[in-house]
Formats: sequence, C-alpha cells, structure tokens
Amino acid sequence: MLESEVPRAVAAAMSIASSLGLPADDAIVLHDSNKLTLRLLPCDVLARVAPVAQQVARFEVDLAQRLAASGCPVAALDPRVEPRVHERDGFVVTLWTYYEPLTLREIPPADYARALGRLHAGMRGLDVPTPHFTDRVGQAQRLVADRDRTPALADADRELLGGTLRSLGRAIGERGATEQLLHGEPHPGNVLTTRNGLLFIDLETCCRGPVEFDLAHAPEGVGEHCPGVDRDVLRECRILVLAMITAWRWDRDDQFPDGRRLGTEWLGRIRAALPVRPSQA
Repeated sequence: MLESEVPRAVAAAMSIASSLGLPADDAIVLHDSNKLTLRLLPCDVLARVAPVAQQVARFEVDLAQRLAASGCPVAALDPRVEPRVHERDGFVVTLWTYYEPLTLREIPPADYARALGRLHAGMRGLDVPTPHFTDRVGQAQRLVADRDRTPALADADRELLGGTLRSLGRAIGERGATEQLLHGEPHPGNVLTTRNGLLFIDLETCCRGPVEFDLAHAPEGVGEHCPGVDRDVLRECRILVLAMITAWRWDRDDQFPDGRRLGTEWLGRIRAALPVRPSQA
C-alpha cells in the first residue's frame, strides 16, 4: 500500500472495529504489501485493509467461511462480528481472528504437507468460480512485456522472463494433469503456526490448476511427503513460479522489502535452472 495511504487505512480499520463494539485504541502493522494487515488492540482482532479498487475481499470472506465449515486448516473470521466486508473512506476492511504465533524457526516438511493436503481435500469438494493458473501466468507476462511498468528490466532479462513464462505455462497446461481449486500461493508467509496447528491465510490468490502448482510455492522438502506428485510437473512449476515472483519484483510499483536485489538474484536462479532458454527452444 502507498505510504501516503497507510494512516487513512489504519484510521478506517480502527473506526470500523470501534463502531462494531470492538475497542480499538491502537494498531500494530503486521504486514504491508498490496493489503495492509493490522493487529487492533485491545480488542485483539486482525484487520485486513485494501483500497476499494484493488480488492477481492468478498470472495475471500465467502471462501474462508466455506473452507472453515469443511474443516480445512484456514484462519477464521472474527466470531464476535458479522462475517462481511466493511467499507470506509475508500478502503475495504475485513476482520479476522488474531492467532498468537508460535516461535518455530521452520515448519517440518511432513507437517506442512499434511496441512496442505487437508486444504486441498476440502477444496476439491467446492465449486467456486476462480481464474485458471495460466491466467495468473498471463498477468506476469503482460507485466514483463510492459516497459513502462518494468523500466529497469534489461532486454536480455525481459526476454528470459517472457520466454520462461510463455513456454512453461503452456507446457504445464498441456500435460493434462488433474486440476482442482488451489490456494494459489501457499508459501511459508501465508502459513500461520498456531496452537490450533498450521493455518493458511490470504485466500485471494485462489485459482484452478494441478496441485504441483501449489507445492511449487512450498519449501523443497514438502513435495517429498505428498503421494502422487508428478516430479517433472513439480520441477516445471517451481521454475514457473520463480519466474512469476521475479516478474513482480521488477514492477516499478513493487513495495516488497529488498525486492530489486531479490529480482536480480532470482534471474540468476532461473538461468541456472534452464539449460536451454525457452525463446531459443
């Protein structure tokens, strides 16, 4: 979120919580990217705030309710207020349960795999209209192709990213693997380690595709504990996901901490993973 918008976003969240009977005298910023994530005190509620024009909050609230009802390991909305999207001063705000995190340096891969497997099992039973994973690949391709939005990206790097996204997105889509509803970005930053076990957050990235696309966001060892995984598809998905997140780091509006350094580092990793550049294949 733009730095200039943060004070207004915080004020909107605190005002909404207070109007619902949840005392909010203080706000701690937990995360700031496309959404602002706050811990409001003393009511101890987690608020997610986004500009009206950039949100899919209604979708996320509805999906979280359906997944929680199915017993899936997802973060719950705050039970003290009606589960809905609130709007104020150009922002949408959703209110969630705050979970005190447990201090673990790393989630054991087997635990990660079990939690993700439970999430996938619950998602298979839902009929929810969502984008296909190749739609998200297409978003990254358009970003790479737009020199105005990625002005610092060198021509050779632009060719590398564009070719990787194009060829691997097509190759994975043509494999004919079984597809289902996915989280879309179940990386460690979207997993909470709580007293209730592992819980997934940030459901706005849900899409349809092979489970290997979700596993590509998880640490390397997690796939080893997932039966039935196609190792070739997983390898291709890992490179594809790396190309996607590298593209985001070159967006002129990207606010990811140390994003440009990571974007440069990840370009090197993509080159090392591709013995033949896709544009030359």
